[in-house]
Amino acid sequence: MNVVANLLRLYRRQPFGTYYLLDVRTGRPESLRTKDRRRAERLFQARLESLERPEAAYKLGMAYLQTADPEAETRTWGDLIDAYAAQRKAGPTRHRIEVARRDRALAALLGQVILRTRAEDLIAALGRGGVSTNVHLRRFQNYALDMGWIPRPILPRPLWPRVRHQRRIAITEEQHRRIVARETNPERRAYYQVCWFLGGANSDMAHLRAENIDWTHRTVSFVRRKTQEPCFQRFGDECAGVLGSLPRQGPLFPYLCTVRESDRATEFRQRCHGLGIEGVTLHSYRYAWAERAAQVGMPERFAQAALGHGSRAVHRAYAQRAVILTPCLEELAQDNERRLRTTGPDVRPQFAA
Repeated sequence: MNVVANLLRLYRRQPFGTYYLLDVRTGRPESLRTKDRRRAERLFQARLESLERPEAAYKLGMAYLQTADPEAETRTWGDLIDAYAAQRKAGPTRHRIEVARRDRALAALLGQVILRTRAEDLIAALGRGGVSTNVHLRRFQNYALDMGWIPRPILPRPLWPRVRHQRRIAITEEQHRRIVARETNPERRAYYQVCWFLGGANSDMAHLRAENIDWTHRTVSFVRRKTQEPCFQRFGDECAGVLGSLPRQGPLFPYLCTVRESDRATEFRQRCHGLGIEGVTLHSYRYAWAERAAQVGMPERFAQAALGHGSRAVHRAYAQRAVILTPCLEELAQDNERRLRTTGPDVRPQFAA
């Protein structure tokens, strides 16, 4: 105990009188969240015993924990992932979680009891995997925290490697026209054109139905399969010409809606490869739509609703490479003055705050 006692120090921080533990090895303080000396000393002694006899401390802690959570001692990471997929997710997102479960980097964790997992175990898994491993393992740990299955993060937030996604590239209008011009299948050609005009995701566009189109108001409305966010978008003459060539009842793309999402993406990649277009995927249509909307000055809330983004941060990430030309204030003021002279003083200027 004497050797272990030298690793921790108990002290009281002024002026509020809260007791803290100081880890001598790292110099990092930890609040005990109490001002009661007796309680602080009991917590201090318990921490010393856990350092001296970790296995005995673990068994004692499990004895207390099992009173509230009988499965705590046997719950593994595999059980956690299954619960996360079943209780909170559906559709394509649930499928991604199931794919993440088969990640080889996480194989060593699946049968490991969560409460016996150390930070070194998570670091080793992160070292074996890539960006997907990092993203999903963070979510799994956060889910365990939310469910109360672990008292605190196994790997603290500052120690997680930074997530570095590959650079996202929007498809250009020239690239899109080359792809459409070379496509000989009418259904697939119309599908790429609808993706360009509406900026929809792979499966959302493939599963569009004639009932999603309101020709009176020239709008397309549907619910995103991934996030269940509603999308509403008006379309112009060129898009109307494409939609008018599609079936008037049932699925707009009868064949493509039966094809797997990954197969549609593979077919598009093959066409890009044949034209020498690199770094572009079907998802690039969403980035292109978001960038065009930002460039022409569409209000962010409208663009966000059109793409079905529930978060402004996500939408801004899609449009971050847009080149926006700020209009001249003098010209805007002159336009407002001309409009006032034409319509009269009772009409509010278009650019008034």
